[in-house]
Amino acid sequence: MIGQEENRLEKTFIPAVRRDIQAHLTRLRRLKQLNRDLYDRIHQSPLWRDRDRLLQSVPGIGSVVSRAVIAQLPEAGTLPGKKAVAPVGVAPCNRDSCRFQGKSMIRGGRSYLRQMLYMAAIVASRCNPVIRALYQRLLAAGKPKKLALTACMRKLVLILNAMVKHNQPWSQFLTQVP
Repeated sequence: MIGQEENRLEKTFIPAVRRDIQAHLTRLRRLKQLNRDLYDRIHQSPLWRDRDRLLQSVPGIGSVVSRAVIAQLPEAGTLPGKKAVAPVGVAPCNRDSCRFQGKSMIRGGRSYLRQMLYMAAIVASRCNPVIRALYQRLLAAGKPKKLALTACMRKLVLILNAMVKHNQPWSQFLTQVP
């Protein structure tokens, strides 16, 4: 995005637009610096460095998602079983009232982390054998793609929570997943 804005700045000669582009470039460069600072802080702390390495061992989880989990879900590994999905907001919530039975939906939680995990679920549904099997099974059962991806997100959170809890990388954890 910085390159795009620099190219726009070269082509623009209207002073007001140039000021706006320069302000946007300043914000983008600040974000880039903050990202570097976060990376440095994670790698300075042995605990965070180990957790980052552990999380990135999962196919579909890269550095951006790993940092988001470390920053937004510090309680990972301490939550019991299915309670780990509630802070992320991927726990199914029923919409029932008396005789009315609605479809379950997700809500609440930390939206930024949920957005990061959505993208990770898309990648994992292609390259992670456990998540891919779940995704394909749900699609074969006639579930909508978005529902299947939400289920993959939920499974991913449960896997990450268990891995952090037992301090096991993906290669060791994979042998225990049914």
